[in-house]
Amino acid sequence: MSSSIEPEKLSKEIMNYLENYVEDIENDVKGETDKLAKEAVKELKQTSPRRKGKTRKNPYWKGWTKRKNTKSKRRYVVDIYNKTNYQLTHLLEFGHATRNGGYTTPQPHIKKVEEKYNELYEKDIKDIITRRSK
Repeated sequence: MSSSIEPEKLSKEIMNYLENYVEDIENDVKGETDKLAKEAVKELKQTSPRRKGKTRKNPYWKGWTKRKNTKSKRRYVVDIYNKTNYQLTHLLEFGHATRNGGYTTPQPHIKKVEEKYNELYEKDIKDIITRRSK
């Protein structure tokens, strides 16, 4: 059995459908963003360098967390950052000069995770949009 729409109500029905379509995609994108951010934080905690010898009160690897950034209405942004030792992220990732004139070797651990999850995010968002358009 097919349903018919009167010509006067067609534009209203199309607008209704498009609004629901956009809301469904936004909800799926938010869910996927949260899921991937949680996975990225977990991986950063596993791959971050650990200090040998003395341990700090708040170790660097335990400080990774995520925060929802709500500055924009139509964009959904999640920031991943190190809450406890944010000063060390750049120093460990790229190396730094030491007191005695030497240079430490860089320990890249953020860039790898960032690239991996950027690719996953792009692929998953494309899948969500193509799945919804069918």
